[in-house]
Amino acid sequence: MPGTREASPWRFLIAPRWLGWHLLVILSVPGMLWLGDWQLHRAESGNSLSWAYTFEWPLFAIFAAGFWVKTIRDEFRPPAQAKPGDAFALPGGMPAPLPGVRRAAGGGAEPAEGDEELAPYNAYLARLTREARGHGRWHGLR
Repeated sequence: MPGTREASPWRFLIAPRWLGWHLLVILSVPGMLWLGDWQLHRAESGNSLSWAYTFEWPLFAIFAAGFWVKTIRDEFRPPAQAKPGDAFALPGGMPAPLPGVRRAAGGGAEPAEGDEELAPYNAYLARLTREARGHGRWHGLR
């Protein structure tokens, strides 16, 4: 349509969630710089431990600003998603996805008949899958 304008790709920056992030960065970076200045005055008055904090607070401010910029860039240009058919290299140069491998009923991989080269690797993957099933339960992650 002639009268319709496309939405700007930067429009996400004015969403309420992002406005909160902007406010947090705008308040925290000068606050960290002020804390660094405060520690500098304490260090100059004889508190030797404050010398470390004098340099740490500005580094924290730089880290916060860098994280904020990187987060905006990542939101604007999300990383490319791999397509299911894309191949990648595994340790030992074994290509993936592995040809002739099918999923077993128990969740492990089984080699196709006659493929003896992949059998030890698939057994290793099945063992890792069994071991990883309970991972995270102690920490409330599942």
